[in-house]
Amino acid sequence: MKKVELIESIQDLPEDFNIDDLIERLVVIQKIESRQLEIIEEKTLTEEEAKSKLEKWLK
Repeated sequence: MKKVELIESIQDLPEDFNIDDLIERLVVIQKIESRQLEIIEEKTLTEEEAKSKLEKWLK
């Protein structure tokens, strides 16, 4: 995350907020960015690969 994105996230919060709200927002943003990078780098599973891995757990 860049400082500009952090500032924008803070500006989007209501005037009165607690630190937990900010932390939750930052964690969500970080997770989204991480998943987007995985998609770009093609580190995701196909639907069939995911089904195959889940099949072991769903039995």
